[in-house]
Amino acid sequence: MNLFKEHMNPYLGRLLENLKMDKTYIKGEGSYLYDAKGNKYLDLIAAYGALPFGYNPEEIWDVVLEVHANKEPSFMQPSTLNFAGALAEKLIEVTPKELKYVTFTNSGAEAVEAAIKLCRSATNRLGILSTTNSFHGKTLGALSATGNKKYHSSFGAPADGFNHIQYGSLEELVIELQSKPDYYAAFIVEPIQGEGGIIEPERGYLKAVKTVCEKYGVKLIVDEIQTGLGRIGKLFAIEHEEVVPDVLLLSKALGGGIFPIGACISAEEVYNKEFALNHSSTFANNTLGCKIGLKVLELLTEDESILNDVNEKGNLFKDRLILLKEKYPNIIKSIRGRGLMLGIEFDIQRQTFPNSLLSIMAEQDLLTPIISSYLLNVEKVRVAPTLNGNKVIRIEPSLNISEKDIKIALEAIENMLYVLNKGNTAKFLSFLIDKTLDKEFEAENNTILPRLEPPTNDYGRFGFLIHPLELKNYIDFDSSLSLLSEDELNQLTGMWGDMVEPFVVSETKITSQNGGKAYGEFIVVPRTAEEISTLPKGEAIGEIKKAIKLAKDRGAKIVGLGAYTSVVSGGGLYVKDEGISITTGNSYTIVSAIDAVMKALEGLDKKAESSIAAIVGATGSIGYGAALLISEKVSKLILIGNPSNAESSIKRLYKISGKIYKHLATMEHIHTYHKCSVIWERIKEYNPPSWDAPVESFTEFAHRLDRHESPIIITTDIHRDLLLADIVISATSSVARIIRPEHLKQGAIVCDMSRPRNVSEDVELLRPDVLVIEGGVIEIPGRPSLGVNVGLKEGYAFACMAETMMLALEKHYEHTSLGASGISIENILLTRKLGNKHGFKISI
Repeated sequence: MNLFKEHMNPYLGRLLENLKMDKTYIKGEGSYLYDAKGNKYLDLIAAYGALPFGYNPEEIWDVVLEVHANKEPSFMQPSTLNFAGALAEKLIEVTPKELKYVTFTNSGAEAVEAAIKLCRSATNRLGILSTTNSFHGKTLGALSATGNKKYHSSFGAPADGFNHIQYGSLEELVIELQSKPDYYAAFIVEPIQGEGGIIEPERGYLKAVKTVCEKYGVKLIVDEIQTGLGRIGKLFAIEHEEVVPDVLLLSKALGGGIFPIGACISAEEVYNKEFALNHSSTFANNTLGCKIGLKVLELLTEDESILNDVNEKGNLFKDRLILLKEKYPNIIKSIRGRGLMLGIEFDIQRQTFPNSLLSIMAEQDLLTPIISSYLLNVEKVRVAPTLNGNKVIRIEPSLNISEKDIKIALEAIENMLYVLNKGNTAKFLSFLIDKTLDKEFEAENNTILPRLEPPTNDYGRFGFLIHPLELKNYIDFDSSLSLLSEDELNQLTGMWGDMVEPFVVSETKITSQNGGKAYGEFIVVPRTAEEISTLPKGEAIGEIKKAIKLAKDRGAKIVGLGAYTSVVSGGGLYVKDEGISITTGNSYTIVSAIDAVMKALEGLDKKAESSIAAIVGATGSIGYGAALLISEKVSKLILIGNPSNAESSIKRLYKISGKIYKHLATMEHIHTYHKCSVIWERIKEYNPPSWDAPVESFTEFAHRLDRHESPIIITTDIHRDLLLADIVISATSSVARIIRPEHLKQGAIVCDMSRPRNVSEDVELLRPDVLVIEGGVIEIPGRPSLGVNVGLKEGYAFACMAETMMLALEKHYEHTSLGASGISIENILLTRKLGNKHGFKISI
């Protein structure tokens, strides 16, 4: 059992499982970790700089054992804390002489909190200025200073008084301080943004910042929680520019990899009575933490070779990484950092790996976590992405890493780059499913369509949501996945769906026959039909809402819901309040189904008025609409519901039957047709309600007719009743192939509207007498490319897509075809009219 996932953080636990990074380490020694299976991993993270001497350094453990052997007390407040005083004295000795007082904390975030309180109390000002893309911790004050909105949402951050400017910009600093005189207590800044992606400002930035802050009476807080204590080749990063901050923050390495401790070191003019008597901590100033801190400083200052080695090892690492960048320029954009605080910035675009899931992952900043996992599982080297700069992998090993281990790490990184450079998604990700793929794969089509010119204001704008109907649709997009078996692909895409957000897969421009123009983007919800249908309802709708928001943010004015995105959203009703018009495309889908069937009948020289039509899935929106429209033409209707929910289906089918009878009565009354429908003629002798009676009266009438009298048969028995039908229209939400060869009448016409298809492949193989037509296929005016494989010839689309396109061409930005209530004769006829106006053509 994964106790971390079970009892602590199920969300992170699930993500670690999907990434195969849920290792349980049982031993750490030097630069290596060991798991329960005996695997050995070279660690290049070093707890983000908190392990200056690797795991379990003997010198630090000797201090722990000494404290235990001497029975030295801890947590003795209030009293004179000599060990804390000794560590403070040593810190003041090694930092600039202007720094006079030390406040100890239990973490880096607490050190930031202390600095904020200290500067506010010293200046009697509220404002705290920080930089975008910064990271200062996750307690509320530190989080407010952190310049990343991703961490702010849901936590009431940033709190009042916090603002952010661009990192490295002196101009913005001056403008901000000038515009708010006497407002800011402090400016907090990192010498190198660690979590921001190992970002270095121009040389001289810190020194200039100090000058500006002094001019406006603003205290300078330098956050060296990650850079401090030898990480970049000097004891402190401020030494590179000889900068003296008002407050210097340390943590991480100060605990020697064994004990958490932080320090807020301040100048005399900043430290004040209000802070001194009102800020305290139960666990800070403890004996063990302070004695460990003393040992860390002793090791770093008494042996100059450690810091010299950091520079030499850092140069070796960085120089070799730069050579790899030159070898793989399409993958690596830059090598960043100094000393042993380095970053590899990846820059993989769609054009790097066309038609590949790898490029989608890179686009969503997911590739660096996957690269980290690859290195961990395949090469047994442990790295991590930076939190804010998700295109960057950090290289931040212990300060005493050996040259031999650096070469091992470089070889591992080069091995990874070699495989990644092939663009073979299946091979690169196969470790996630415990498979090794030796076979190389050469993509049949590794070109990418050029971007279209941005649309001008005269274009209608739409987005259309699609998703893989079946596993094989992933292969249609990324052919390397054909190397995997169905089970392996299912396992891999299950992980993929949990991580990847909706994404734009292609774009198109349409010009109608009357000159109208529309621009649209196809947005993928990365779930198969089966996955969408089995997800918890709220989770499935949440994913659809994300895709709608993406379309809206990119300029769409109406969004079409394809396949199961329509089904699980209640025909669009559950997503109609997202601030953008929605259509399911069901009205034109119904039009296309009936028109395709009529064309097929004409081609076979058959008459609709002498035919029996069966609607499989008649309780759904498309099934209901198709039944309504075809009832005007055929002699008899068979409405087939879901046998797994028979009682409810039968009840709903009778209501639909009542609506159909009322529709036919109304059609006769208003003389829309020269003659009544055959179905209406057949029931006249049974005294149906008047055309203006409520629909409930027609439903009661339907109940009164027995099976032999009624021209509308209500059933859930597909095996028995489908054999009666000359015409079959299937429009279910089932992912199964429910229509089999033995279900069909001799010479039947079958129009399959379902996606995935309901008609078994065996029908076409074993029943040559049956005509199977793919319903809902439309020729788009001008036959433009959609830029994505939807299983149709270029220039063709499904009717739900076509409805979205014609509404955009018309700039008819209103909810259309939503739910059962949105399927009306008026809407159906509107889409038929628009289709004819703009030049959309039914195809069979």
